[in-house]
Amino acid sequence: MRLTMVHTIVLLLTVSLAAAAPQPPAGDGQEGPGRRGRATREGLSPIEVVNMLDAYAVLQAQNALQLTDAQYGQFVTRLRRLHQTRRQAMQERHRLLQQLRRLSNPQVAQADDNAIRTTIKELRDLEDRSSAEIRKAYDALDELLDARQQARLRVFEENLERRKLDLLLRAQQGAASAPRR
Repeated sequence: MRLTMVHTIVLLLTVSLAAAAPQPPAGDGQEGPGRRGRATREGLSPIEVVNMLDAYAVLQAQNALQLTDAQYGQFVTRLRRLHQTRRQAMQERHRLLQQLRRLSNPQVAQADDNAIRTTIKELRDLEDRSSAEIRKAYDALDELLDARQQARLRVFEENLERRKLDLLLRAQQGAASAPRR
């Protein structure tokens, strides 16, 4: 238990410090499409942060849900599947919204109404499909858990999201107050 707390604190501090670290100037030649998943000299890549947050969620869920040893292995696999399903849906939604933003830009001389309608339909279809996939992922988790653990999972996830937002806010405030180089 104490070791888990230490790991959690180290994880939170690492993420907080990485998010607060000043980024290199935009003109340093290090930005570009290939940089998206790699760490900068001073911080963590977005992929690393996501992986650390997922690991943190797994560690905390084990205690919050009071998982048995028999439940733990399958729970981790299914929780990661839920996270991956959500992440993919969010990425695809973001892509479609970016496309809508470009298509509906007021500065575009002539808007392509058919392309806009098609993209809106794709967005609706994505929302329906991802909602069903997330529900399936929850059903798979619920198969492992008793009613009390299912309730704890929902409460745990809400609390975890609040912690993430709080951490992000603190990191942004730290980055804003950090001296620029």
